[in-house]
Amino acid sequence: MGEPSVDGIRILLFAGLREQAGWGDRHWPAPAATATTLTPRQLWQALELPGTMSSMRIAINQQFAEPDTPVHPGDELAFLPPTSGG
Repeated sequence: MGEPSVDGIRILLFAGLREQAGWGDRHWPAPAATATTLTPRQLWQALELPGTMSSMRIAINQQFAEPDTPVHPGDELAFLPPTSGG
């Protein structure tokens, strides 16, 4: 289920967000015509993820991105909540 696909978007959740949502890897089936206009912000809302996006780091294809960056079919989108460490 977690493999990239040209007909959809792979969505990854990490740390506490993964625990809150109850999943960490999901395929979002997005037709090519609409996927070019989808953004991480829109997918966050469509997936009804817990909390707010304001403190999340976003990566598209392992490169940091902004909430309004377009996401395309075959892309991997990751939501990374803030973590503490020492």
